[in-house]
Amino acid sequence: MIQLIRGFRDILPGEVEVWQHIEEVATGLFDDFGFKEIRIPIMEKTELFARSIGEDTDIVEKEMYTFPDRKGDLLTLRPEATAAVVRSYIQHKMYAQDPVRKFFTIGPMFRRERPQKGRYRQFYQINAEVFGIGSALVDAQLIHMLIHLCKRLNVADVIPHINSLGCPDCRTAFKAALSAFLENVSGVLCEDCQRRRHRNPLRALDCKVPTCREALTEAPSLTAFLDRECRAEFDLLQESLTRLGLDYVLDKRLVRGLDYYSRATFEIQTGALGAQSAVAGGGRYDGLVKALGGPDIPATGFAIGFDRLAELVGLEREGLVRRPKLFIAALGERSRMLAFEWMNALGLAGVQAEMDHEGRSLKSQMKRADRLGAAFVLMVGEEELERGEVLLRDMTQSEQESIPLADVLERLQSLPAS
Repeated sequence: MIQLIRGFRDILPGEVEVWQHIEEVATGLFDDFGFKEIRIPIMEKTELFARSIGEDTDIVEKEMYTFPDRKGDLLTLRPEATAAVVRSYIQHKMYAQDPVRKFFTIGPMFRRERPQKGRYRQFYQINAEVFGIGSALVDAQLIHMLIHLCKRLNVADVIPHINSLGCPDCRTAFKAALSAFLENVSGVLCEDCQRRRHRNPLRALDCKVPTCREALTEAPSLTAFLDRECRAEFDLLQESLTRLGLDYVLDKRLVRGLDYYSRATFEIQTGALGAQSAVAGGGRYDGLVKALGGPDIPATGFAIGFDRLAELVGLEREGLVRRPKLFIAALGERSRMLAFEWMNALGLAGVQAEMDHEGRSLKSQMKRADRLGAAFVLMVGEEELERGEVLLRDMTQSEQESIPLADVLERLQSLPAS
């Protein structure tokens, strides 16, 4: 038996309805805030991610699914969506008429990480990106949207964590101070942080190894190194969140794992996930459009972990699964062909109907109708055809009525909502 690739999974009926509901709620919210959907390929040139994410990152070095095509060009299954959205924004010159654009996209990403609960090698994200606005006001709006998306999905115990990564000038002095601090505690750092302290010390702040987290308790804060402009934007972000009535946590450990981020960075965290507390994260990436060959246009955005969000939604999942409105129990060949016609006509009319195709007994068909959760059963056989009528049974009320054959479709199309 051929089984799934490790780290991949099927999303089965019963669960997929929850995903569809999340997509519907998210799409409606994005539309209300003026975001337009964009659909991007799942495969891009490897260079796109190496240049945007950073060649020294764990994603590029260890986690990407990269392979040469028949011409020898390196291609990569997308590990994240932002770089591809930026590439599309530049390639189609969407900035020419109006640089301010707001997009969202929903789909699968691919990283070869160690599979664990809530983390897969094919995982799904909901992404939102805003181009052409440099103000922290839009960062606050994105956080506001995320919090209200969680509320609409009944995700409990969520709060935004925020930090500022400053600009490249701010980070130069901070990296020097952080590197000196890491040197003093290097004896207790994990192997990854030993490597990070030379190549990208900021990533040590995000390490989940307990000994590293303990050692970094007194590490310097990047916000202490912000220049006047970056400080003003970070203050504006905090003021804006307060004006929107949102509580937040200042989190000096909060950094992004991708090189293109600057200034505002944020996560939506929940106490319902244990160690994996972040359900969404994002921030500003003002230099990315220019770095990928476009004009110098600011940008910001976020990504929601769809797999984690689906675990958290406070929904009555049984109520999301659509049951057939009607089961047609047909006995005899003439009845079965009539049932087939009715079932297809009802489907086009928006009434979900099922039938037995194998000529089973009435008892077997009634058992199947019950298993499917059909609200009504239409019974038709040779005797009913001779009388020119069929029997419609209400399975919840245990009542039934006779319907003339000529009126069957009209009556069935008017069945009450369940």
